[in-house]
Amino acid sequence: MKNFIRNVTFQIKPGQTAEFTRLFTDEILPAMKKQPGFRHDLAMTNPHSVVNLSMWQDQPSAEKWHTTAYPDAVKKLASVIEGTPRVESYELAATTLTV
Repeated sequence: MKNFIRNVTFQIKPGQTAEFTRLFTDEILPAMKKQPGFRHDLAMTNPHSVVNLSMWQDQPSAEKWHTTAYPDAVKKLASVIEGTPRVESYELAATTLTV
């Protein structure tokens, strides 16, 4: 099985980058780390948007996160994001990370 990547992008409310980072670090990442099949996460921000890449052992692990815990994660971030996050999925083709 190949590693699987979820790419989640969304708009951040003006002035909420620091609060997003706090919420993501303190609440979302610990939940992700507990999920079977979780490998790595990269969350990148600018003043207007967030790009989040999460790496999973396989597609079923990523899908389980998406259906069981992801809705709660979005609710926790609702105060700092605008609109609905866009989710795209990919198979990992190459990386310099140790997987």
